[in-house]
Amino acid sequence: MYVGMEHPLEGVLTMSQKQRTCRSQRSSRTYAGRQGFDYAEAISAETVGSEGICMHLLTLPPLIRAKAYLHEHHETALYIMEGRAGMWYGDHLDQHTEAEEGGFLYIPAGMPHLPYNPSASEPCAALLARTDPNGQESVVLLPEPEALWDARLRRDEAKAVSGRSRPSANSSQL
Repeated sequence: MYVGMEHPLEGVLTMSQKQRTCRSQRSSRTYAGRQGFDYAEAISAETVGSEGICMHLLTLPPLIRAKAYLHEHHETALYIMEGRAGMWYGDHLDQHTEAEEGGFLYIPAGMPHLPYNPSASEPCAALLARTDPNGQESVVLLPEPEALWDARLRRDEAKAVSGRSRPSANSSQL
């Protein structure tokens, strides 16, 4: 293709870049992430030598949730292949979004979040990509938002129990 002339990138690429190659990769192993999910590892620094991205498969069983966490300095994008995913996010985990099959979800770098599968019967499968070539290196668990979340759950459960124990004016128990 470059007969009689030098390749346009000749002299620009380093020796290590010249030895890089494209790779076809199947998920090589499953590992437990610090945030509480199991990931099927595919593209990462460890598997293919990537320098700026990782890509994994994630399957969330029904009603599972992660621990509150963020990825310091790295963005994340997910494509929901099956089911539905929900996520609480923000400094106090007080904002919410959901994505369903065929939808995409973007998480900016440094954003506290707590993802979960809202379905009681269906798994959620997602393809995720992050601008960190190491799958878990930038994970920072967040005990304070986690404690806020747990307190909110206890408060909501207490309201639900007290609401059931005393019939309301609209209740058929009157």
